[in-house]
This record gives sequence, structure tokens and C-alpha cells, in this order.
Amino acid sequence: MLVNAQFKKGVLELIVLESVRKRDMYGYELVAEVSKVVDVNEGTIYPLLKRLTNEHYFETYLRESTEGPPRKYYHLTAAGVLYRDQLEKEWLQFSQQVNDFLQEHGV
Repeated sequence: MLVNAQFKKGVLELIVLESVRKRDMYGYELVAEVSKVVDVNEGTIYPLLKRLTNEHYFETYLRESTEGPPRKYYHLTAAGVLYRDQLEKEWLQFSQQVNDFLQEHGV
């Protein structure tokens, strides 16, 4: 299913943060996880990861890999958890308002 690019952009941070909240992940693994919900590529995810790391929502560390060079893993910080929780609250409120509006108009 194709998703409007603006819809995807608006919810992508929440999906990324939630994915890493469950467990630490490396970039390519995160692309695969997020792609289960919305179609994304590495060119979309890596700049987002860099920004969220710069904003101290993620910490990174290297872990050896049996399949090549060490991988950079992303770990959600305490600030990241708070930010994720805030985004979820805003998303739920926003999506409920849109759903209510659509139902009121017979959609």
C-alpha cells in the first residue's frame, strides 16, 4: 500500500523510536523493521538516526559482527523514552481527532 509521503514523514520518528525501545538495533536492521510498517530506505532512516542521536535521544555503540565489520547499534536514552512517549500521545490524539472528523462526515 502506498502511503502519502507527508503522512509517512509525520509518523516515521515514532516508529523508529518505538522499534529501538523494544531492543537496540543497527541501521540496516532498523530499516527492515520500519519497512514492515511503512516503505522506507536507508537514505531516509540514516539521516533521521543521525539527527535523533545528535538530539540525545539515541546513544550508539559498536558491536562485533560475524558477517563483516562491527555494527553501530542504537540505544534509546531516557530522554528518548520521554520523547517517544510524547510523540505517541500526540499521534494518538491527532489520529483520534482525524477519525472523529471523518466519522462525523460520514466517511
